[in-house]
Amino acid sequence: NDLATGGVSGLSIVMNKVFPDISLGLIMLVLNILLFIVGIIFLGFQFGAKTIYASLALSFMVWGLEVVFPMGAPLSNDILIQLIIGQIIAATGMAIVCHQGASTGGTDILAMIMNKYFSVEVGKGVLMADIAIAASSVFLFGQAIGMYAFFGVILNGLVIDYALQQLDHKNEIVIISRESEQVREFIVRQLGKGATIHTARGAFNYEDKEVITTILGRKDFARLKKYISSIDERAFVTVHSMNEILGENFKRLA
Repeated sequence: NDLATGGVSGLSIVMNKVFPDISLGLIMLVLNILLFIVGIIFLGFQFGAKTIYASLALSFMVWGLEVVFPMGAPLSNDILIQLIIGQIIAATGMAIVCHQGASTGGTDILAMIMNKYFSVEVGKGVLMADIAIAASSVFLFGQAIGMYAFFGVILNGLVIDYALQQLDHKNEIVIISRESEQVREFIVRQLGKGATIHTARGAFNYEDKEVITTILGRKDFARLKKYISSIDERAFVTVHSMNEILGENFKRLA
């Protein structure tokens, strides 16, 4: 659909319009290699094997799909729905890559160079590069396609943020149980997670109780909930969804 929604893929779409005889995947591959060379010159080798693999794999996959499943025309006449579905797929994939501590390279490298030499935040640098690519599509593909491309850039950022939140989702679990010691052992030994224990006093009978607080993902919480129900059906458990967690084994404070 000629929707250049930023990144090396968007820039490749623009260049493919200028050089139609060169395949999109090959243009992506060449651009990624050139950007890596520029990055090494200005930043040193800071990308890591994961980022190199992700960027090259993306280029080769597009190249391969052009050969195996070539598209002679858009899937339908409705550009908007194709843009939304395409961006959801692409942004979700990028979020998965970012969640593994890598990136797909490309304009991220330009943003890192801007951050180093002009103190521009990496996120803003990526956005500036993506907007510039979307703007260039206006001159090659027309105003309508250009506006769709701008919308795609915004949608891409929103979906990546949402997908990362879901992948990093954690809950704060607060447990009051008569089998507090067993619950603590399960969290530490079986789940391999940390916990904080403090003493509280009940309002009705002033009875001292142990309160266990821990931070768990969905899968570990499901295991803990099943274990607690098997040893103490009267346990009191509260669950709080966490937007951001800093320190210890989570995000760094700086």
